[in-house]
Amino acid sequence: MSHRRISKSKAVLAGAGAVGVAAAAILLPNANASQSGTDDGAGDGARQNAKTVSAASAPELVARLSSQLGEEYAGAYYDAQKKQVVVNVAEAGGGDGGESAARVRDAGAVARSVQNSMGELRSATGTLSRDATIPGTAWAVDPRTNQILVTADTTVTGERWDTLESTVRSLGDGVARIQKSAGEFKPFLEGGDAIFGGGARCSMGFNVTTQDGTPGFLTAGHCGVAAEQWSEDQNGAPVGTVQAATFPGDGDFALLTYDDPATEAPSEVDVGDGRTVTIGQAGEAAVGLEVIRMGSTTGLADGSVTGLGATVNYAEGSVSGLIQTNVCAEPGDSGGPLFTADGTAIGLTSGGSGDCTSGGETFFQPVSTTLAAVGAEIGSAP
Repeated sequence: MSHRRISKSKAVLAGAGAVGVAAAAILLPNANASQSGTDDGAGDGARQNAKTVSAASAPELVARLSSQLGEEYAGAYYDAQKKQVVVNVAEAGGGDGGESAARVRDAGAVARSVQNSMGELRSATGTLSRDATIPGTAWAVDPRTNQILVTADTTVTGERWDTLESTVRSLGDGVARIQKSAGEFKPFLEGGDAIFGGGARCSMGFNVTTQDGTPGFLTAGHCGVAAEQWSEDQNGAPVGTVQAATFPGDGDFALLTYDDPATEAPSEVDVGDGRTVTIGQAGEAAVGLEVIRMGSTTGLADGSVTGLGATVNYAEGSVSGLIQTNVCAEPGDSGGPLFTADGTAIGLTSGGSGDCTSGGETFFQPVSTTLAAVGAEIGSAP
């Protein structure tokens, strides 16, 4: 017998089709407003010939230009208000007059001259990893300011704060800055919809098809290492078994397969009140991309991507390669889906600080990286 596990009770994803921006406005009547863009230093003259591009196509344009510019590429972000891609160029003589800046403009993006190259910023993150891997800290490159944004939660005090501050100073002027978080960094594990295992509660991410055609789903790795079997109801019969889980380390993701191979795994995100969203593909995040999160504790929330390749130092260990956002989340939202209004899967909720009253920083495991690691595809088998 075929069981439809996810029609109204799981946050799931994939298949074919998409929802537009108008639909997203209907889906998010009570969602937190995303932060407005900052002054990026790219003047009107630099923007005159820039093309307007969709949020979905921005990561592809950024990837192409980063490959073409080589060492002079210094990060990029998507200006959601102007629908333009801004590319940082670090080169002698100033980015606006150089060959690389001209290449950026020819591609339809905005060229912006900056001080720090991506190589310098990556070297600085290496120093932070070596000298300041302190529980309660996180860092990611912020292309809007051309700096590394280092965040410290409320547990970083005394000697640990002194170590962090001195390490940031050692990087040099204008390379990194520290901000304090009002909460504590932790995986959002608590005992789209809730799943239960080993006394813990998480959220389901996206339905997938494994390499052998078996239906399964993704969730957070710290959920996958907490219990081997997960159910739809607290103390209920198991419906899924963990096949792979990574946490901490190079990500925070887990793959589970349904115990009943005849389970229907529809390509949808349950957004509450009997409504679902069909999402057609997995995509890459870009700084400035507007995103939507679903979780079993707090439901829908929205915001934007603020950093890529983030490292978070949880008490349980360090996790790298994450997406940083200003989207709120709370315990129990772990593993839930992050997606865009045009129907693209972006990430899985990992953890962060704050809550959906005061806000805070939240980190997500990239879906594209997860799919490659576990050998699965978004959606149901044909």
